[in-house]
Amino acid sequence: MTTQDELRPTLTTESGAPVADNQNTETAGVGGPALIQDQLLFEKLAHFNRERIPERVVHARGAGAYGTFTVTADVTAYTRAKFLSEVGKQTETFLRFSTVAGNLGAADAVRDPRGWALKFYTEEGNYDLVGNNTPVFFIKDAIKFPDFIHTQKRDPYTGSQEADNVWDFWSLSPESTHQVTWLFGDRGIPASYRHMDGFGSHTFQWENEAGEYFWVKYHFKTDQGIRNLTQDEANRLAGEDPDSHQRDLRESIERGDFPTWTVQVQIMPAADAATYRFNPFDLTKVWPHADYPPIEIGKLELNRNPDNVFAEVEQSIFSPGHFVPGIGPSPDKMLQGRLFAYPDAHRYRVGINADHLPVNRPHATEARTNGRDGHLYDGRHGRRKNYEPNSFGGPVQTGRPLWAAVPVNGLTGNHVAPVHAEDDDFVQAGNLYRLMGEDEKQRLVANLGGFIAKVSADRDDIVERAIENFRRADADYGRRLEETVRELRKQK
Repeated sequence: MTTQDELRPTLTTESGAPVADNQNTETAGVGGPALIQDQLLFEKLAHFNRERIPERVVHARGAGAYGTFTVTADVTAYTRAKFLSEVGKQTETFLRFSTVAGNLGAADAVRDPRGWALKFYTEEGNYDLVGNNTPVFFIKDAIKFPDFIHTQKRDPYTGSQEADNVWDFWSLSPESTHQVTWLFGDRGIPASYRHMDGFGSHTFQWENEAGEYFWVKYHFKTDQGIRNLTQDEANRLAGEDPDSHQRDLRESIERGDFPTWTVQVQIMPAADAATYRFNPFDLTKVWPHADYPPIEIGKLELNRNPDNVFAEVEQSIFSPGHFVPGIGPSPDKMLQGRLFAYPDAHRYRVGINADHLPVNRPHATEARTNGRDGHLYDGRHGRRKNYEPNSFGGPVQTGRPLWAAVPVNGLTGNHVAPVHAEDDDFVQAGNLYRLMGEDEKQRLVANLGGFIAKVSADRDDIVERAIENFRRADADYGRRLEETVRELRKQK
């Protein structure tokens, strides 16, 4: 008679040998010291010690899901990307949401931008679109990114995030005023990942079959509706359920309530860029919809949860440099820096062969490279030659660039970004403030004032600089903020 245990598979070591006893360490006699010959013990402990790879420096706390992108409009006049080539065409995707500043164990319900990293598994290779849930960012040049993030992370001396550091940097970087207004407004703490919009944020290039190119911005508008948390609601939720957003996304998909987004693009003819009233490649600016109305191009649906969070969410890698034919970069200086920084971070964090992992490798085509060896190399290339050109039938180049060449001129140097007719660091922040209703303005000022008031009592200079930036965006904005901060600092 067959027992239940006889029907179960045998537990093995990592080399496949059957395990005789997984309950007791081998010792020198009963109660004696452990023996080094107990290789199962050392195998398990050594693996356990290495189960965590370095967490992301930013965007460490995240959740993800697989889904489908479906084309709903003909955009072949603007791009030759095959996954956008016909209405109704579907492409598998993987989307990772994240907070920015918190570590891997941080709570979800915090005031922080949300990362929006979307991988399209296209037949021409993977296309990664890596943005945020805001259309703008705090800085416009990647050379300042490490400085900015250092102000958001723990202070080298106190080990805590310090209001002094945050507001010292923001007050000395007035270009951040627009994004800070977004962050401390009603949309600063989404109620869930399903109830927020996503943006490519940067400007990208689309090129059509004729070689004409256009500048584009991506928008993902939630079909669930925008829902946000107040600061008090977020404080309570973060303490009661730190995994709130991750849990909400997973459970929504489990019950078949698949979240969707309407995908839109703004399209700017290449010739417009030089004379547009705002620098179109400045990440701290938006293109007003009245200038370039968003056009619907597709639907994004998330419909499958990862089976293993570590393997598929934590080891997923995204690079803004993963383009496909017909899509490319722009001169956006933040984007240009990210083209290097993201893949470099993944090579360090996950390993040189991170793109071999199932979540990262192409799903609709095959990667054919001459890269070999390194950590976790799986020998997939077999006996094939690892150089090009070769006369053994190896892969060859196409001779056609993925995107269109753009004209450049002038001398090399550390140049300030070009200033366009209406470029300054405050106009769009002021426009955003004036779009808000009275209740929204009150909440914005309360949120900002509460944080600015935390600056050290002997650093009024930081407070004054910070408030002045908002005053330059809008006089009423600055006046209200000044009054709020003054009252709060009296109470300290």
